[in-house]
Amino acid sequence: MRVSARGPVPRRVTSVAFAAVLLAGGTVACGGGAESDSANEDPPKVTPATAVAKAATNSEDIRSLHYRITGTVPEKGRLEAEASMNTEPLTMSMRMTVADQDGDSRLEVRFVNEVMYVGGSAVDSEKLDGKSWFRADPAAWGHGAVDNKSYGVLPRQIEGSPVVQSTLLTGSEDLQMIGTETVDGTRTRHYEGTVTSGSLLAARKGAVDEATRERLIESLDQFMGLGVSDTLTMDLWIDGDDHAKQFRMRAEPNDKQASTGGGPLDLTITFLDINQPVSIETPLPEDTTALADGAQGS
Repeated sequence: MRVSARGPVPRRVTSVAFAAVLLAGGTVACGGGAESDSANEDPPKVTPATAVAKAATNSEDIRSLHYRITGTVPEKGRLEAEASMNTEPLTMSMRMTVADQDGDSRLEVRFVNEVMYVGGSAVDSEKLDGKSWFRADPAAWGHGAVDNKSYGVLPRQIEGSPVVQSTLLTGSEDLQMIGTETVDGTRTRHYEGTVTSGSLLAARKGAVDEATRERLIESLDQFMGLGVSDTLTMDLWIDGDDHAKQFRMRAEPNDKQASTGGGPLDLTITFLDINQPVSIETPLPEDTTALADGAQGS
């Protein structure tokens, strides 16, 4: 990964400041992996709980990921996105376009070295002062409910790491196997269940080892960050290598979101490639301007 040196940038940039440098608010959107031989084999005879737990354990081996997001979120409505990420160090690049609006509304977001970079045609070019990117720090993505900071650029439901979100179904008490389906050219086993904060807490207390307990703590933290009611319906598609291939999360908004007119959550995240090389470049310092500077010019 190529990471350029950067100079000091203003801190304590607010979400309101970012809104001032975008041409349009509302939803943002964007836009395969090869099928493994083992995915063509008959599904193993295991219980749903065992299969889901195995996929969660295998998620710990994911070091990089290319994935796609489609669906709706309470704050924004319809969105689509395609992204690549590394887990160590935690970096991410996502391409999006504003949904349900006319014209070219591309948005690109990168997180590198705790700095967020935002560019694309959805950004007000007059406030960029001839540059291509806004930058803001401190910025954080892929962490827990209170640790993420994207200044209102990303809906909170996609601020969490999809690797961790894919393990939420381990906290379900009503798991069932739906059948076998092909997802993005890969044969998978489809499981479904519901998850609540209480079921995640119970699963954490019943964890048989420290690694499982820590994973469930992370899952609970990201569950709380979804901003939905306490019951999450989740579907998980697992490939022949016992890795998550796709998952879908559905829930009603929590009271706070509902009071502001927020709609339901319905997101589908598809893993296109795992553990393939991912390079996320830092924009050149001379081609960036501080987000606070753009907001001051509004």
